[in-house]
Amino acid sequence: MTMEIRSLNRGELTFEYELFTQRLMPWPLLNAPFEGCWSIVEPGTSSRPHDHHEYEIWIAAKGAAEIEADGVRRPFVAGDIVHFTPGTVHYAINDSDSNLEFYSIWWDTELATAFTERHSRQPAAGEQE
Repeated sequence: MTMEIRSLNRGELTFEYELFTQRLMPWPLLNAPFEGCWSIVEPGTSSRPHDHHEYEIWIAAKGAAEIEADGVRRPFVAGDIVHFTPGTVHYAINDSDSNLEFYSIWWDTELATAFTERHSRQPAAGEQE
């Protein structure tokens, strides 16, 4: 069994979609049918409204904000999970006085196909490469 822990590095977050992120991929040890990132929306800011062809979920870990999807706004607090279907315009609005921190995971058929191809090339448990 192999285990590797990836830690959040707050000193090296990148700024995209008007929020701070740390992407999960690339991660050489991990073969996954998804991609993901840790995201932080600072107080008094919003992420950029966007849509895409992937399915996506956000898992709120810390803080509280609102999320808007296709014009519908709902509270989003630590412990909540939201799912966005492809083509849904969505973003987070943080009017609170603390960070909203959440994990975003997205997937599509291309990511799933690549996962399956990589998986089929891996040796079975107990076999040597």
